Amino acid sequence: MADYPKFPAGLHLIARWKAGDAEAREELRQIFDDTIEGKMDAEFATPAPVDRVHVSASIHMLALAILHDLYGIDSAAYYKGDSQRYARTNLITSRLVGVDKVYTAWALYGFTCEQVGQKMMYPDRFPPGSDPDEPLINRDNWRDLRTPDFDTGVAKIITGILAETERLTGMEPLLQISAPYSFAADIYGQEPLLADVVHDPEFVNELLDFLADTVLTPWIEHFVERFPNGWIELSDASGSPFFIGPDNCKNMAIRSMRRMAEGKEWGDRLFDCNYRGDHVATVAKRDRGGRRRGANNADNTPKVGLRELTDHKHMVCPKFIMRLEADKVEVPFYVDQAVQRGVPLTTGVGSCQIDANSVGDLAAAKVEIKDIAEAFVAAQKEVASKVEMPEDRFRAQPWPSHVYFEDVAAESQFEMMEIIIRTVREQGTFK
Repeated sequence: MADYPKFPAGLHLIARWKAGDAEAREELRQIFDDTIEGKMDAEFATPAPVDRVHVSASIHMLALAILHDLYGIDSAAYYKGDSQRYARTNLITSRLVGVDKVYTAWALYGFTCEQVGQKMMYPDRFPPGSDPDEPLINRDNWRDLRTPDFDTGVAKIITGILAETERLTGMEPLLQISAPYSFAADIYGQEPLLADVVHDPEFVNELLDFLADTVLTPWIEHFVERFPNGWIELSDASGSPFFIGPDNCKNMAIRSMRRMAEGKEWGDRLFDCNYRGDHVATVAKRDRGGRRRGANNADNTPKVGLRELTDHKHMVCPKFIMRLEADKVEVPFYVDQAVQRGVPLTTGVGSCQIDANSVGDLAAAKVEIKDIAEAFVAAQKEVASKVEMPEDRFRAQPWPSHVYFEDVAAESQFEMMEIIIRTVREQGTFK
């Protein structure tokens, strides 16, 4: 088995590579050459430890940046070219950074769209997305959409990535595709869909159910047939409270997922953990009528408050409680919710918190991120002390867990990442 620098040396190597260090680039190239040839495979079978807080991350954008620089591999070739290479290079990138809990991800929104024929955009060094100028469906033709062949296209590529990752790590496979609302937004158009949310909510729910029945549910069933031990993560950033409000999140986005899972054998293995913007459930809506209506003439508080929103989110993510950076609600609320429901907690580090281009005063930012990391570790240990956990503390489950980097990219501030991971390693041991 080949060797590679462990934390923090691996993270320092990536930082030096990003800074343009020629020697670091050559060393990184040798590591990735060995990885692609399979010389690191034995290392990937080492599971996360059970005696301390885990760190997991969505790492695929950083791996893309490295492969593009080292080999000239562009986005399309990276995501769709070689499933084995994709699995291996994502795993070594995680190891180099210092992430110990496997969480394999890809450009899931783009892949979900592409499988049904949506026109895509593939930048050289960044994940793909649907072309917003050419949506696949509209009010006139949406019922013409048909169930695709999941043994072809990106669905076949995903199957390959999952099979390789399971072979290398022993982790149960995790299918990540769009939830109905985000799927609709990507192939119908964000703005037209938002207009319909306001003016024709019945149509929106009809469209979401059609997409679930025609594409998403058959895709899940195809996946479960191939991977009976698999999990399903439906991602729905566009359906978040922050974008469509807590009421519509409950009555459209979450409703459509609950309908999908009802009565299905795989229903208890489906989850959505990326709804963001919980704070909007605590903020009064803007009174568009102005002062003339009077303060007592309209109730502008959301119909769905924070606790009810959390109840509904938990219905589609029953295995754990997730707190994302964009939620902007204090961590103790999520600790209490996890303890009350007897489930583990995941606390997310937002990409904006570790974005090198967004950090002004780096010294001050380091102090702040250390405080955040310590609070996250304390929260994890409090939940673990009050909630009955399995012996392996869910390390075999492919969810994002404990402390989770929501997105790591070449633009991430690696010194701040090191502070977070070091804090977890030094302070995160369970009693």
